[in-house]
Amino acid sequence: MKWIEIIENEQQKEYYKKLKLIIDERYQKTEVYPPKEKIFNAFSLCKYENLKVVILGQDPYHQKGQAQGLAFSTPADIKNPPSMVNILKEIVDDIGSSQCLDGDLTLLAKQGVLLINTVLTVEDSLPNSHKNIGWEIFTDNIIKHISDNLEGIVFLLWGSPALKKSKLINGTKHHILSSPHPSPLSSYRGFFGCKHFSKTNEILKNRGKSEIIW
Repeated sequence: MKWIEIIENEQQKEYYKKLKLIIDERYQKTEVYPPKEKIFNAFSLCKYENLKVVILGQDPYHQKGQAQGLAFSTPADIKNPPSMVNILKEIVDDIGSSQCLDGDLTLLAKQGVLLINTVLTVEDSLPNSHKNIGWEIFTDNIIKHISDNLEGIVFLLWGSPALKKSKLINGTKHHILSSPHPSPLSSYRGFFGCKHFSKTNEILKNRGKSEIIW
């Protein structure tokens, strides 16, 4: 199985055909992120057969040049947004160092970390602007597929919207680690100190899988 097969199967469904019409129109009429060719970047970089970890975000960064189709990640040459700053702080506090201090999480994706948002596109300066147009159905179906067809995946659910997805995941087959969101509004309520990165590696190690170089 490959992501392209799963995605193409979703694209045949009525909800996705309606979603595509909306998305195509908005890309034509306004500034939408990430660039259209990077909407499925998370799936391109994290191979299906390598999948170990799923990190779920809300929707892409909504300022120009930030979104690159990987949840929380930004290009290396721009300033890290606040949530990314807090994620990196927790990684360093948890395991002592990070290979992604520039904010580009491509290295994680290539090691088997699927970095997806519940909504895959957003309009300039308008967070949640593509909420409830169909992306949630798509990403819910991706999560369900992973839960039903794979085993031992570590799901990191940060914040209330992500935590709601736990109902889609078979907790007897997989591992769910949850905490408040890493944004400055909630990070001090339990994201800092959650130690999700060392805990994830401990789970992977116990399952005989290679650990993630965070």
